[in-house]
Amino acid sequence: MDIFLQQIINGLVQGSIYALVALGYTMVYGIMGLINFAHGEVVMIGTLVSITVVGLLIGAGMPAGLAGLCGLVVAVLVCMGLGWSLERVAYRPLRGAPRLTPLITAIGMSIVLQNLAMILWGRNYLTFPPLLPKVSFELAGTHFTLVQVAIVAISAATMGGLLLLIYRTKLGMAMRATAQNPAVASLMGINANRVIAAAFVIGSALGALAGVMVGSYYEIAHYQMGFMLGLKAFTAAVLGGIGNLAGAMLGGVLLGIIEALGAGYIGDLTGGFLGSHYQDIFAFVVLIGVLMFKPSGLFGEKAGDRA
Repeated sequence: MDIFLQQIINGLVQGSIYALVALGYTMVYGIMGLINFAHGEVVMIGTLVSITVVGLLIGAGMPAGLAGLCGLVVAVLVCMGLGWSLERVAYRPLRGAPRLTPLITAIGMSIVLQNLAMILWGRNYLTFPPLLPKVSFELAGTHFTLVQVAIVAISAATMGGLLLLIYRTKLGMAMRATAQNPAVASLMGINANRVIAAAFVIGSALGALAGVMVGSYYEIAHYQMGFMLGLKAFTAAVLGGIGNLAGAMLGGVLLGIIEALGAGYIGDLTGGFLGSHYQDIFAFVVLIGVLMFKPSGLFGEKAGDRA
């Protein structure tokens, strides 16, 4: 039972990060019907930018907490600009093209961003400076750190704020109208280009926040880290029902818990054969299962393809 509860906590932390990244996928897909496979690389860029900024500020004598906040702000701004640029340069000209064309473009942009990061930051793993005190807590036989508490709390607050933005503001209303019918939304005076750009910008900002969380949690970063993280977040979005915000959040948390239980609890039962080194297996088993038995996801609805 102690192992089970401990893995639940670990899964909540990992799942909170997956949920933030999955929201970037599901916002863009809900409005455009596009899977932005370059989103994982946006998260990676946010992590590496924050490492650079935090390292420079700490080296200049700034306290770690304040340096981390500054690094987060800079990473969010950079990723917002990157998300806007991707939409404006790579995706907007292909909006009327067959669906396969922007999908291939997204994969191409992912490769471009990976190589750009390799050129700027190198091939080696980078160490993320510790931002919070290494304080541990114990509850009912489980152990968790201040960083884990911060990740879950900030993720929950951010996801709650996003729901308020989508369902309680004019921008959110415009996004929902554009997702439902872009042509009619345009006739009602909604600028579809601005709405779609806003979805990319907001999703990229969430990705930057997730990137800083990943860096502070694992304390390392690499130019290829966005690939696997992006695939798992996409799996979480599919699990919850891609295009559904609440589904992406729940899918991320569920995927994190499934991975943690698979890596820890099931790993012990199999003598380590299916342990942490094979935890990626569980994410893709979930993806295959969802695509086979419930392609619309937990909260998704069956719908015909757009004309």
